[in-house]
Amino acid sequence: MSTQPDLLYSEEEEALRAAVRDLLADHCDAPGVIARTESDAPHDLAAWKALADGMGLAGLLVPEAQGGQGATHREVAVVLEELGRAVAPVPYLTSAVVATEALLGCESDAGLLAELASGRKIGALAVALNVAPGGAYKAVRHEGGALHGELTGIADASAADVLLVPADDGGLYAVDADAVTVTPQPSLDLTRPVATVRLDGAPGRLLGDAESAVRRALRAGAGLLASEQLGLADWTLTETVRYLKDRKQFNRPVGGFQALKHRLAQLWLEVVNLRAAARNAADALATGEDVDVAVAVAQAYAAPVAVHAAEEALQLHGGLGMTWEHPVHLYLKRAKADSIAYGTAGAHREALAELVDLGAP
Repeated sequence: MSTQPDLLYSEEEEALRAAVRDLLADHCDAPGVIARTESDAPHDLAAWKALADGMGLAGLLVPEAQGGQGATHREVAVVLEELGRAVAPVPYLTSAVVATEALLGCESDAGLLAELASGRKIGALAVALNVAPGGAYKAVRHEGGALHGELTGIADASAADVLLVPADDGGLYAVDADAVTVTPQPSLDLTRPVATVRLDGAPGRLLGDAESAVRRALRAGAGLLASEQLGLADWTLTETVRYLKDRKQFNRPVGGFQALKHRLAQLWLEVVNLRAAARNAADALATGEDVDVAVAVAQAYAAPVAVHAAEEALQLHGGLGMTWEHPVHLYLKRAKADSIAYGTAGAHREALAELVDLGAP
């Protein structure tokens, strides 16, 4: 008998949110994030260390017996909301969620899982960021105990210590980053860079079956990405309302104009609905009930809302929003990049139609 999903935040989740928000206020202020995007080191490893080592958040999905915190996807979702609000350039989604879920799906390398859980190592699943759960992905050649090939669009590969690489023999292999060549690719989202990974006879350690592990990892990534998109949309809406209350035209606050009130009210409704969809996906992943449907619904809805919120923020901030110094461009770029991450909204709508038996005639 299925239980009713709980979309409300618990006291513990709200306390976790407050702690993460305080940490990010210290580490990920907007000028600092913008300055980092202009450097050759886009990832904020000090913030990552504070999250992973200081607060133990990299191991939320890992059982305590395997060196983790033994929490659920609900707590991870709260962390991702706050990371989305700060467009934090940390490999949390890619390492603490996607790579970790892939390892949990293999159940063969407790040592590596514990290292990811503690934050001592950063992991990245070597599957292109745009691949949807259940979608086709590229595998490298496994020959003579070594791996050969080139993979593109790998998110946060430049920060990874270990890559989880699918091979043509059906296995998922752990490959040390030192054994491969990682070349940055031009990336719209400057806070989550993608790269090409080249393997020329790289040694790999077999972890388990690639197909089931990758599917599990991408499903969790897609479902929890909605919480990041929620945080992003919530920040852009909040900041836009604040700006329009302060900005005056004709000696009155711009936010008092009826046309803008209507646009903000519409956006607020979209963000509230996104919160419900994102929380439902996190709760489904935590309980294991109707997961595929909940993830598809969340991702079908999340991308258009996050992009719309960021576009409205850019436009309603006027000339200020067009400047490099104002962080709203980071949110728009993240929203646009997220809109194709782990499958587009259209791909998730198609998947949803099949899941609920509403396929095209």
